[in-house]
Amino acid sequence: MDAAELERHRTELTGYCYRMLGCGFEAEDAVQETLAKAWAARERYDPGRAPLRAWLFGIAANVCLDMLRGTRRRARAMDLAPNSAPGGDLGEPLPAHRWVQPVPDGLVLDGQLLGADPAEVAVARESVRLAFVAALQHLPPRQRSVLILRDVLRWSAAEVAALLGGSVAAVNSALQRARAALPAPAEPHTGPSGEVGEEVDRELLARYVAAFERYDVEALVSLLHEDATMTMPPYTWWLRGRADIHAALLGSDAPCAGSRLLPAGRANGAAAFGQYLGGEPFALVVVETRRGRVSAVTTHLGDRLFPMFGLPMSFGSPVRTDG
Repeated sequence: MDAAELERHRTELTGYCYRMLGCGFEAEDAVQETLAKAWAARERYDPGRAPLRAWLFGIAANVCLDMLRGTRRRARAMDLAPNSAPGGDLGEPLPAHRWVQPVPDGLVLDGQLLGADPAEVAVARESVRLAFVAALQHLPPRQRSVLILRDVLRWSAAEVAALLGGSVAAVNSALQRARAALPAPAEPHTGPSGEVGEEVDRELLARYVAAFERYDVEALVSLLHEDATMTMPPYTWWLRGRADIHAALLGSDAPCAGSRLLPAGRANGAAAFGQYLGGEPFALVVVETRRGRVSAVTTHLGDRLFPMFGLPMSFGSPVRTDG
């Protein structure tokens, strides 16, 4: 075993840890600890007892379960409070550890998906959607791990039992409880022709960006679904519905007027943009689409996520290309 063999598993391990922990920074820390422990124990690794992938996942599972002891679950705004009224007070911001954080697709989805079957790509992207990752946080950590391993990564019950310890019957029982506890699946995300797994609707996003940068409220709202949501972590304030979003944008004294949006690739299967105000980083914006309309806009205020997405710290600076 050499370092390159371990490194080949980094993306898949990060995807597992992210779904478990709901934060890209913590997922990277967990994977780093996993690989460090594996390297330290490499002389004791017996390939006759378990494949390298299963051995690494066993270490990662234990690292994540340790990290989750005694922690509050991460959530989205709609998991924490009812939807707000336009013009309502934002309230007090919550600390970063309370929020499910977005993550670049490239960090958690294997690059081999680029050539995979479109249905497999769609399933993989759905499994890192913010709504799905937030739903996972409702589950007890062990059930969470079982569901990710069985339903997302497609491990057999016997493999999961060997990895986590316990019987196949216990794994199947945990999986049934986890499935029952999750909310009903949302409508699949689709592209402009309504087919699951299509690429991002680039024309729709281009229109959204142009309207946002002009701060053309009427044009912006025309691109939204009737039940679209708008959230703004770290505040629990959030809106549902085109009418309320329209009223809020018109009555907000245009605090985002003059903003620029810089594409930042995919985040959790959706389009991501760095928002700059006065040339300075203001927020990471995740724009989700469904059937030719914008279904959700999540504005993660602050610049903490900019380095993870390779975004420059001022508008007009070169975009990083080193990941």
